[in-house]
Amino acid sequence: MSDGFPDFRLGTVLATSFTATLTERRGEAVERVPTPQRLVDWLTVSGLAVDSCTAAQLELARELRESIHAAATAAAIGDTPPVSAVRVINDRSIESRASAVLTPEGTRHWRLSSASRVEDALGVIAADAIGILSGERDGKLALCASPTCQAAFFDTSQSRTRKWCDMGTCGNRQKKARFNASKGKRP
Repeated sequence: MSDGFPDFRLGTVLATSFTATLTERRGEAVERVPTPQRLVDWLTVSGLAVDSCTAAQLELARELRESIHAAATAAAIGDTPPVSAVRVINDRSIESRASAVLTPEGTRHWRLSSASRVEDALGVIAADAIGILSGERDGKLALCASPTCQAAFFDTSQSRTRKWCDMGTCGNRQKKARFNASKGKRP
């Protein structure tokens, strides 16, 4: 925990890392961006720094997060994403004024229209989700095998058989539970 808040779960895929700002969805949910400032912190460590965030912008972010989660979950199980989720993702993408720029090192970087445009940062996240959901990116959407988590994640492993959204948390927890069960211990 940092500053009294749970640590962020940062992955390599922006959209699914964003959905991981709410974890343990099937157990005791852990909100990792409970305040506007905490969303600013998450955006900063994710390469989308903004100066400030309002309560209304935090609500837009949470709506996008839940829409991405719903669409990714549906895609992972072979269902059609909910129309309302698709609408929110598209709206956030369209409303953004962020621009992709090429760095001298040859990598893509996102430039927001201003340092306080949370909507631009959300647009970048929505665009990443669109790339994943449309099948444009190489990988497979899957659901975490942890019964308390069930987070949607984007599996880019060579075999596409990853079971856990994060090996450091869900994977280790499940391995420990299996080990303790095999030894006749309680987890």
